Amino acid sequence: MQGEALRHKIKEVMVEELMLDYAPDEIGNLTSIFGAPGLGLDSVDALQLVVGLEKHFGLKITDSSAAKGILENVEMIAAEIEKSA
Repeated sequence: MQGEALRHKIKEVMVEELMLDYAPDEIGNLTSIFGAPGLGLDSVDALQLVVGLEKHFGLKITDSSAAKGILENVEMIAAEIEKSA
């Protein structure tokens, strides 16, 4: 899975795993996942997201500094999944 289909699936996983009050289509590919102007997720959400990404896509994120960059937005997550595929 690649391209826009992958990005949509990531959004679905985020909504499902984190029980977000958003529809997948309401989340932009470049919308910040953490902090105020974005989705406003926190570190607990980050852990759940990492587990969800591993479960659904086989993406293993073991380095916390790498996780900060990867979990920036849907686009960065998708690029990492495509790179490791």
